[in-house]
Amino acid sequence: MQRRNFMLKTTAALAFGSLALAGCTTSSGTPDNAATNMSKRQSIDSSVDGTMSRLFQTVPGSRELVSKARGVLVFPSVLQAGFIVGGQYGEGSLKVGGGTVGYYSTVSGSFGLQAGAQSKAIIFLFMTQDALDKFRNTDGWSAGGDASVALVKMGANGAIDTTTATAPVEVFILTNAGLMGDVSINGTKVSRLHI
Repeated sequence: MQRRNFMLKTTAALAFGSLALAGCTTSSGTPDNAATNMSKRQSIDSSVDGTMSRLFQTVPGSRELVSKARGVLVFPSVLQAGFIVGGQYGEGSLKVGGGTVGYYSTVSGSFGLQAGAQSKAIIFLFMTQDALDKFRNTDGWSAGGDASVALVKMGANGAIDTTTATAPVEVFILTNAGLMGDVSINGTKVSRLHI
């Protein structure tokens, strides 16, 4: 009898939760949603521009490396939080030829000794046309799984060496303290936002 009550209550809770979430959806064709999407795109673009300016000011040699890229995917604020189990999420845009060609989200999870929260910027540089095309033609792209990805590191002189950055996809990770050089981004998922 207790098992039956448990099953009944669980089913009712799931049904109620599904209805509650269904009530939160909006249709994509409404004028309010179009205005919200435009506002979100403008906010992302502004944050991306600020992040790129910060990169160029704080990382010597970054402007030269970015200029060699076929496309630049920028996530200006990726929030990471966790306690043993962690996750991160952020939204950004892909720029090709100086213009925005799409909006994306990034998400990843981790497990291990961790506690706290932080924000960072992640900048993917697609150094070859093939790497950029593969990224743009997939529904859900994974760093390290769908492309060889290398983290850009600073040399002893405090600048990046653009001659050693030879991977199809190069990545900068910026925090408030500067460029991070000892972090793994393999497994980070990137998906297109429909805004």
